[in-house]
Amino acid sequence: MEMRLLEVYDSVTIKLLQLLRSLTQDQLNKQVFEHHWTAGQIGDHLDKSYNVSSILKGRVAHTHRPPDQKLGEIQELFLNFDIKMESPEAVLPTHKPIDKGKLLNRLEQKIQWVNDHGKTMDLSKTCLDYEIPEYGPFTRLEWIGFNTIHTQRHIHQLEQIIKHIK
Repeated sequence: MEMRLLEVYDSVTIKLLQLLRSLTQDQLNKQVFEHHWTAGQIGDHLDKSYNVSSILKGRVAHTHRPPDQKLGEIQELFLNFDIKMESPEAVLPTHKPIDKGKLLNRLEQKIQWVNDHGKTMDLSKTCLDYEIPEYGPFTRLEWIGFNTIHTQRHIHQLEQIIKHIK
């Protein structure tokens, strides 16, 4: 189960990076849909949200439930593209133009960090340093799953933007 999730995480993040690389600097910052983020802002939002991955190395405890228990609920909510979601202020993207090279570099580093550390730690442990109020504490496996599912949601948005740009 753990290795399968890491493989999915890897393929999803590769796709994210490919989509962002396919855009020019101007396309990355082009407002395609009124009142929606640009492709660059989606990337900036994901970059900020990936900061939570550092909790994988924080305080943990033994888990007394299936370590992937919350993933179905997260997937059901986040992959429902009919729902408009509000992001916490801490992960809202900047309104300034996004530098493509810097964004890709930051994303690549954070993605690689999860790839490297996810293979060497017990993903069934519950992380104690941060939780999403609606869900309570996540296991390491659920955090990686959350990042994967969250990225899939934004890949869908990027694909819609790219259809209208190209």
